[in-house]
Amino acid sequence: MKKKQLEMMLERLEGFSRPSFQREQYSTPAVVAAEMLFLAALRGDLEGCTVCDLGCGTGILAIGAALMGARSVGVEIDPQALETAKRNAGRAGVSLQLLRADVGALELRGIDTVIMNPPFGAQKSSEGDRAFLSRALQTAKVVYSLHNRGSAGFIRGFVKPAVVEELYCISYPLKKCFDFHSSSVRMIEVELYRIVRDSR
Repeated sequence: MKKKQLEMMLERLEGFSRPSFQREQYSTPAVVAAEMLFLAALRGDLEGCTVCDLGCGTGILAIGAALMGARSVGVEIDPQALETAKRNAGRAGVSLQLLRADVGALELRGIDTVIMNPPFGAQKSSEGDRAFLSRALQTAKVVYSLHNRGSAGFIRGFVKPAVVEELYCISYPLKKCFDFHSSSVRMIEVELYRIVRDSR
């Protein structure tokens, strides 16, 4: 499957019906999801692997991974988002394992790769990226994680002794989804990290 084809398939998926700004529920844009997934596929971290999306929301990354040949698991605390993810999986014609769980209390075995767009921690009531990074590194050897631009120093320090093997900059079209957003779409720069728990 070509990247543009994947992007078009993901573009058809349903987003959050009532997103929570406290939980920082922003749908990952299809163009960003496709870029993340193709970078992971090029490194051999998707096809034939068991892939987990922590904080999967409406399922775009987990579904995209399944479309790329992975066995996909989506973890989400919001039951409405999980229902949407279930519908989206049916729409895309893929099978997912969907779990309702708090990332901080989760224990999963047999996961090869985590790919996620965690909350950045802008809201005090959100768990923020620290909780997600900690759980991701306990869950899989390889982690792909999206963060605010300029996070490299924090990420590299936080994940030690794991190693940030690669860092990609991605343009992220942030669509208006809350009343306090002033424009319909705002482009922001984000960073995608490929983190390896044991590089030996």
